[in-house]
Amino acid sequence: MFRYILRRIAYAIPIALSVSVVCFLLVHIAPGDPIDSIIPPDTPREVVEQVRKDYGLDKPLPVQYAVWLSRVVQGDLGRSIATRRLVAGDLILAARKTFVLAITAALLGFAVGILLGSTAAFYKGTWIDKACVAFAVAGVSIPHYWLGMVMVIFFSVLMNVFPAMGAGPGDWVWDREHLQYLVLPAITLACIPAGLLTRTVRGIVSEILSQDFVTTLRGKGLRNRTLALHIVKNGAPTILAVMGLQLGYLMGGSILVETIFSWPGTGSMLNAAIFRRDIPVIQGATLVLAMFFVMLNLIVDIMQTMIDPRIVRK
Repeated sequence: MFRYILRRIAYAIPIALSVSVVCFLLVHIAPGDPIDSIIPPDTPREVVEQVRKDYGLDKPLPVQYAVWLSRVVQGDLGRSIATRRLVAGDLILAARKTFVLAITAALLGFAVGILLGSTAAFYKGTWIDKACVAFAVAGVSIPHYWLGMVMVIFFSVLMNVFPAMGAGPGDWVWDREHLQYLVLPAITLACIPAGLLTRTVRGIVSEILSQDFVTTLRGKGLRNRTLALHIVKNGAPTILAVMGLQLGYLMGGSILVETIFSWPGTGSMLNAAIFRRDIPVIQGATLVLAMFFVMLNLIVDIMQTMIDPRIVRK
């Protein structure tokens, strides 16, 4: 097991380096000049060249990447071109808000998905199964940005139950005043993982229930609670992999939801940086989200092996 963990970590290192190269190049191959966003159009050419030199944009791309990577490994993501603030500091504050939203949406979506998927599998072919499948299809089909706008109109504008924008005053605290800002974006973001997990769990549990060992256990008179433990043990690795991927998507794919609800997370930060062509912010936010995804996949791989050693990958 220890060798397997070390091997998985060794595999993650070149993946992380490749991700850093992609994050660096994607910004530079996009059209436009980032200097145009911070200086007036009639600025003398000498001043433009000096600003370009100050930001290191006058050097070849390989040199820029080497300098940028050397700073990144030291925790220095540079300064924002638009605000002149340290990207790392702003990113930490934004990542906290995104983490709160993503974890809440994940817990809600996973709980609903596992419950409905298991229920649909045990009542396969009945109206309960069809209702759960209909919810799953709706959850993965309805665009979350459209659902978010509908929820704002209905619950914020018409009913005035929940606030439509923001994350509450000051730093985030788990109290009623702040939780009311979390309800709508968390439900909106949880619909896709809930629908996807419902379909996944239903398929896995249905397949396990049809296997011979389940029939044997039932024939021995095992209680449903004991039988459920055997089903969970056999289906956990696949379900865990899906949950890990969905958590990664929630952390990195909440840009539209955060923009709709004005949630001050990495999604809103990245969206604003794209429009301003703020290269340090774009690179820093993209790299952090991508590294989180890589680390999450590594953790899921290790946890899968701990649950079922038979799936150790060579």
